[in-house]
Parts: sequence; C-alpha cells; structure tokens
Amino acid sequence: MSVLQTVTRTVPDWRLVARQRLYWSTVYRRTWRATVFSSFVLPLFYVLAMGVLLGGFIDAGSARLEGAPSYLAFVAPGLVASYAMQVVIGETTWPVLGMLKWDRTFHAMTASPLSVPDIVAAHLLFVAFRTATTCGVFLLVMAPFGIFSSWLGVLLAWPVTVLVGLGFGGVMHAYSSTVRGEEAFAPVFRLLVVPLFLFSGAFFPIANLSPVLEWVARVTPLWQGVDLTRMLVLGHVRPGLALVHLGYLVVLAATGWVLAVWRLGKRMEV
Repeated sequence: MSVLQTVTRTVPDWRLVARQRLYWSTVYRRTWRATVFSSFVLPLFYVLAMGVLLGGFIDAGSARLEGAPSYLAFVAPGLVASYAMQVVIGETTWPVLGMLKWDRTFHAMTASPLSVPDIVAAHLLFVAFRTATTCGVFLLVMAPFGIFSSWLGVLLAWPVTVLVGLGFGGVMHAYSSTVRGEEAFAPVFRLLVVPLFLFSGAFFPIANLSPVLEWVARVTPLWQGVDLTRMLVLGHVRPGLALVHLGYLVVLAATGWVLAVWRLGKRMEV
C-alpha cells in the first residue's frame, strides 16, 4: 500500500489500531523506568513545594481563591491539569520527530496495511494512557491532604485531565510532523508551555491579571482545563461554564486530530 493510498482514508480502522497495542506496550515496557521520577515522584514534590510549603505563607480567604478553602486546595487541581499538558507535549514533540527523522518508524508502519489515521490514533491513545496514569497518580498523591470534597468529583476530573492532554496532543503532533529539526521545539516551550503554565490560573486567580491579559488567559485551552478540574475536585461546579469548558476541549481535541492526520500525511508524501 503506497503512502498516498494511506492518506486517502481519514477514519482509522480500529482493528488495525488495536494491532498496534503490542508495539506501544513494548515501547512502554522499555522506557517506563525513565518516566518513574517525572510520572510518580514529581507530582508529590509539586504538591509539597507549591501547595504545602509555599501555601503556608499565603493567607487568603476562599473569596480570593475562587472558593477554595486554602491555597493548597486552589493550586493542586491546577497543577494536575498543567501536568497533563506537560506530559502530552513531551510525548508528541521529540518522539514524533524521532519516528519521522531518526528511526523512521512511521515510514515502516506505512509500508504495512496501516494508514496514517491508524498510526495517529494508536499514538494518541498511547499518549492518553500516559496522561491517565500520571494524572491518576497525581490525584492519588493529593488524597492524603484533605483537598477533595467528594470522590465523584475526583473521578470525573480524571478523564478531564486526559481530555486536556488530548487537546494539546493532536495539535502538537501536527506541529511535530511539520518541523525538520529539534531546534523548532525550543520556541514551543519558551513561548507556549511556560506562559501557559504560569498564567492560566494554576497558581493564582486570573482575575489578578490586567483585564486584557485576563481575557487572553480565558481563551487558552489550559485555563479551560484548570478551571474545570478545579470545579470538579472542589465540588463547586457551575454547570453552564463547565459545559463551555468541556465543549472547548472536545472541539480542540477533534481539531487536533484532523490536523495531526493531515500534517503527518503530507509529511509522509515527501
């Protein structure tokens, strides 16, 4: 099957997607040790450093923390959503470029019956798995600190973090399929990841920003995820706004999927 033929089919064949499970499980078995610290130890450090130690110096009532009873309760849900973004961007930058430029795994895959949509779907499912495991651990780390108002909200927040990750995953997969060298990733972290991490409501209410910057923050995908995750974890759900957040993230994930298939298909034609 030629590369051109693999691009013409835009909907993945889920039987072929499932057959890639062995490949991705093998990849994870060979690399999971390198992710132990970032996936399982770093979340605890985040909560202790930002929520417990720094939070001990912050004396603010719930009115100033968007209903959170303490700074720890405010910052921890934001850190979970932000961590989902970081994990996914890590999985869809250098790994995608590597499978295109260095080890050419994608080229080998398209020489089989797999199409580009099959390949993208399997990779994004693996990314969703990585996000689910790391954010699941992050939520478990938060449990002993008395942050949760109900376990139902936490269970609902968990898939939201995966959706946040998929919202970034497709877009970054598309970008990584376009670039020709790893130097193109530096601006992503400097101009996208760091500003979003700092100014999307994870560490302080965005109402503290100037009116213009506040509205800029409100249209960013990370703020949508941070606010929705915080609502669910703290039990202060505003149904209308929650549906807006959910719709935003679903549309972003769907748009990212289309872009990822399109850009990888174009790259494989070259």
